[in-house]
Amino acid sequence: MKKLVVRLVVLALVAVAVVYGAILLWTKVINKPEDELSTDDLSAALVDTTIANVTTAVTDTATDTVADGVSGVWVATSESTLGYRVKEVLGGVDTEGVGRTSAIDGSITIDGTVVVEGGFSVEVGSIKSDSSRRDGQFTGRIMDAATFPTASFVISQPIDFGTIPTDGEQITVEATGDLTLRGTTKTVTFPLTAEYSNGRVGVFGNIPIVFAEFGIPNPSNQFVTTGDNGLLEFVLVFERD
Repeated sequence: MKKLVVRLVVLALVAVAVVYGAILLWTKVINKPEDELSTDDLSAALVDTTIANVTTAVTDTATDTVADGVSGVWVATSESTLGYRVKEVLGGVDTEGVGRTSAIDGSITIDGTVVVEGGFSVEVGSIKSDSSRRDGQFTGRIMDAATFPTASFVISQPIDFGTIPTDGEQITVEATGDLTLRGTTKTVTFPLTAEYSNGRVGVFGNIPIVFAEFGIPNPSNQFVTTGDNGLLEFVLVFERD
């Protein structure tokens, strides 16, 4: 009897080890979450040889200063990326849930070195991860996309970069605006990095989100445990309207 108990315990431990190892392999190697967006992604998104001639056109038509060349309305392009990042624990293994979309509607208005107005919006249902199960939870119980189909951000104060970045240079300042998630609007302030390259304007930022502040239910379920916060991250690429 004692030997049987020992064998059962050993088998149970082996089974746990196999399951844990499988989860570890899946989350860290086979299905590793996408890396967090960064300023490197901003630079990469602005690289496009097919529009290299735009830079010359903008410079040649500027009559006074470089700032005159970027003044005006700029609209978001399909090179833009926005999404969420949430730390998860799956079967005792630390990982991250990541969802993204490029279906972004946005614009900024620049006057010299100042972004005087601007913002972006996304259809919540367009944000996809690597898991249909996660997507179902995200658009359903968590974000209730049927009731609140759109998430948005609008700047509430002009953003002064002080100078226009030289081609490929990056400048970081603070941005303040109204973020709306799941029907709740909060004022947020966060670092925003801008770059001007190939005749296009790009911005990178990430905004920490405390779920309860926006009325977002904790994403934890019977399979996955999360914390009480996440990250909204984006790289937005704008071209002249």
